[in-house]
Amino acid sequence: MADTEPNPLLRYLVANPDAFATNLARALEQAGKAAAAYLKPRETGETKPDLGEDLAVITKTIAQVGEWWLADPARTLQAQNRLVGGWIDLWSSTLKRMTGETIAPVAVPDPKDKRFADPEWQDNAFFDFLKQFYLITSRWADDMVREADLDERTRAKADFWVRQITSALAPSNFLLTNPELLRETLSSNGDNLVRGMKMLAEDIAAGGGDLKIRQTAASRFKVGENLAVTPGKVIWQNDVCQLIQYTPTTETVRKRPLLIVPPWINKFYILDLNPEKSFIRWAVSQGITVFVVSWVNPDARQAEKSFEHYMKEGILQSIDVIEKATGEREVDTIGYCVGGTLLGVTLAWCAATGDDRIKSATLFTTQVDFKYAGELLVFADEEQIGMIEAKMAERGFLEGRSMATAFNMLRQNDLIWPYFVNNYLKGKDPFPFDLLYWNSDSTRMPAANHSYYLRNCYLENNLTQGRMELAGVKLDLSKVKIPIYNLAAREDHIAPAKSVFEGCKYFGGDVQYVVGGSGHIAGVVNPVSKPKSQFWTGPKPEGKLEDWFAAATEHPGTWWPHWRDWLYSLAPETVPARKPGGGKIKPIEDAPGSYVRARG
Repeated sequence: MADTEPNPLLRYLVANPDAFATNLARALEQAGKAAAAYLKPRETGETKPDLGEDLAVITKTIAQVGEWWLADPARTLQAQNRLVGGWIDLWSSTLKRMTGETIAPVAVPDPKDKRFADPEWQDNAFFDFLKQFYLITSRWADDMVREADLDERTRAKADFWVRQITSALAPSNFLLTNPELLRETLSSNGDNLVRGMKMLAEDIAAGGGDLKIRQTAASRFKVGENLAVTPGKVIWQNDVCQLIQYTPTTETVRKRPLLIVPPWINKFYILDLNPEKSFIRWAVSQGITVFVVSWVNPDARQAEKSFEHYMKEGILQSIDVIEKATGEREVDTIGYCVGGTLLGVTLAWCAATGDDRIKSATLFTTQVDFKYAGELLVFADEEQIGMIEAKMAERGFLEGRSMATAFNMLRQNDLIWPYFVNNYLKGKDPFPFDLLYWNSDSTRMPAANHSYYLRNCYLENNLTQGRMELAGVKLDLSKVKIPIYNLAAREDHIAPAKSVFEGCKYFGGDVQYVVGGSGHIAGVVNPVSKPKSQFWTGPKPEGKLEDWFAAATEHPGTWWPHWRDWLYSLAPETVPARKPGGGKIKPIEDAPGSYVRARG
């Protein structure tokens, strides 16, 4: 008699029933602690229940899709037939497979979809049925949104929320419908669930009653020790920011110093993750005197700090200090993401008021025009901004985890659900990854500043329309005549390449539009030693982005040397290297300073 493979059902038997029962009890105990961590801040009033508000927004948005399909009986029947037809095809296919017939699947996951990589999603008829049923249903829901006759903003919101729901309901996210999780649970007698529920309780407690999903082994990283370690000094501070000047590593340096303005919704060390990836360290090695703004992690004391304060007390006062430290009145600047938006506003303000100290600006994945602002527009209607403002009014700031959650939701199948499954169902610690540590190191946002930003940029798009006013001055980007190096990222979902491209057209001077490969972070943090993607240069940013790409030149490797050459072409003069403070300002502390260490 020929040898046969072991019965595949044996892998779904409990190895030790007694141990399994004990671990289930322990897991339930830990789940109780997780529930207590969730309820405690709500019972004490530390956290206001707001799930109902969020559900109201989601329900209202999706209801508009349903109303369109239900308004016409023919459309309703078409939608029903499409869904039920897919289910019938799947049932017929499954029956044929169970009789031994070889038949092609009705629905196949995208090759990039890692949720169904385990072989049993294909080999086991039950799990294959679950997978295909899910794919048919979720794709049907996506089609219902895409084909409904709605305005673009409503369609974008509905598409976003439907994707959140369908991603959450994937069979890969549940113990009893994921073959890998079942095998793990049974083979370990449920020990994975004990570990997972313990981590769940810890992460809810760490989030102050909300789940703060751990994306990396946080204990492996410490700012100032193995992150943000480029040598330098904090040479000045106020209640908005610290200013860091980095120690030179060359005998001579470029005469005109460089000021970097990072986003205030994240911490600056994304540009100084480690020596190999650090843009800051590399720029210093190229003979550039680098200064970086390190924003305060605000609390109620900064509640009334507005866009004007961040401009004047952040960027403009930093330029004053740079002049004192170096003797140089003129500076070049870099702005990253919302730091770039703030820099763009500052450029317009300086142009209007005759302040000519900023001689060039480099913008990393920055939007000044928000017409094509991508998926974050989902959160930017009057109702939701009003809800955010109400939250901020309670304490004077928005908790950092709120923005971190919003950003994670833009890539929910990469940044939420894989970690949910790995951490709380498999009970495994996530892999130590410096970028994801930075991603989870969120910072708070002061009420006045964040409200101004949301309303004037995302909601009303005032800057490029000539309607924005700041400190009593009406802003006009066309008056900005200085050279601009405008870097976009081709796969950016936060500041889409199209949005950055359109923003180029509003500046009044020469704009060098460059596109890096990858996304919002990897398109910028693309080190010379190990470049991860290519970049494109092309003609003046006019017309359509598609036409620009057709005429563009693709280059291997990183854009960093291209930017350096552009910067040096503007002002190549060099001087002897300067130490932090220049002997005129006494340093306060070593870089990266204390502001960046405050957790949000």
